[in-house]
Amino acid sequence: MPSDVERTVEQRIVEAAAVLPAYGGVTGWAGLCWLGGTWFDGVRGGGTEVRPVTLAVADRSIRPQPGIATSEERLDPTELEVHRGLRVTSAMRSLFFEMRYAASDTEAVQHAAMTAYDDLLSQNELLDFLSHEAGWTGMERARVGGRDMEENAWSPTEVTMYRLWEHEAGLARPLCNRPVFDRNGRHLGTPDLIDPVAGVAGEYNSALHLEGAQRSRDVAKEARLRAVGLEFVEMLTGDLMTPFAFISRLREAYARAARIPAAVRPWTIEPPPWWIPTFTVEQRRNLSQDQRERLLGYRRRAS
Repeated sequence: MPSDVERTVEQRIVEAAAVLPAYGGVTGWAGLCWLGGTWFDGVRGGGTEVRPVTLAVADRSIRPQPGIATSEERLDPTELEVHRGLRVTSAMRSLFFEMRYAASDTEAVQHAAMTAYDDLLSQNELLDFLSHEAGWTGMERARVGGRDMEENAWSPTEVTMYRLWEHEAGLARPLCNRPVFDRNGRHLGTPDLIDPVAGVAGEYNSALHLEGAQRSRDVAKEARLRAVGLEFVEMLTGDLMTPFAFISRLREAYARAARIPAAVRPWTIEPPPWWIPTFTVEQRRNLSQDQRERLLGYRRRAS
């Protein structure tokens, strides 16, 4: 039999779902993946840890077996749905499980933000749900996930970056993937993060971004934004584990930006009238299919 690593994510989910009793459903990361969650692939640690598929069954009817975990927590039948032929818990219930059992607060926020990435849930929907829940394991971590989620983060590492920016550096939370324009409405670029009040932008550059065509595009974008006075700070892969150098560079960028009067900035984050905003789940849900393909095609999965 192929190992967990050799089998596709969908194969693992289908095989686990095959042992479901007449009630219950696939939940957690696997439920979100089956519902269309791009970033829920069932691995941790850069692919080194393969996570089991969790089945919400509210009892002990399924015997332990490799690659499958069970949740015996209470389950409302209204939280179940059939999607693409498999019974899964709703996006809300699947995310609720993931956040509560996340390995850290940041991971809980990542789960919430990456659910919004595919417009499965908005922050308002999540916060409303959490306001009516109590008595569950991990509730405080789930509340952190709901409070700190962003609806326009394009990768989990952007979530790590903005939480370090806010919670470790003690600075205002930046906006995620907000386009920058010159005063004539020309799009200059879209940095990963931006504090429009301070005039500081941030980019996460993994190894994927350090060579080839991607690096050329990144350099050109950064040059355009620097040319209009935005201060830039980069976060590298090594900063994820030891962020002290990144935080120091970030504070230095703020110090440099403070010398530039806001009144003379030749840039803005206010879109021109013809620009169709896609910053929120609600805005993206209101797009036509043609608009989604045209406007969201640039969003790509990056590590």
